[in-house]
Amino acid sequence: MSPEDVLRRITTAFEQAGIRYMLTGSFAGAHYGALRSTQDIDFVIEANPAQLRAFVESLSAAEYYSDIDSALKALNQQSMFNVIDHATGWKVDLIIRRSRPFSIEEFGRRQGVNLHDVPLFIGECRGRNHLET
Repeated sequence: MSPEDVLRRITTAFEQAGIRYMLTGSFAGAHYGALRSTQDIDFVIEANPAQLRAFVESLSAAEYYSDIDSALKALNQQSMFNVIDHATGWKVDLIIRRSRPFSIEEFGRRQGVNLHDVPLFIGECRGRNHLET
């Protein structure tokens, strides 16, 4: 299974749960031409507790490590939690969108792109380190 498969499955799970998201970090940077190798995929997400529950419950325990308590704690603290794909070892970092005006504006500027034949939303490119949250 490729990183593209992981991207496709995670973004599909986001969409089925009604979670708005944007890809950030090294995968987003690579889309804009800033290559950097990591073994994780970063997303900023905007979700409520019911959406997070639906997302985590949609991930098969046989295929993913995920923890609803960690997800809900991250939501309350506006921090992050992760999901791990057992087949590939890829870690997906899920960063809760902060409620500060800058974060809301930044998230509002996300763009739909096609990355490695996976349609998804990505953070807007504004400078060298803009994709680090």
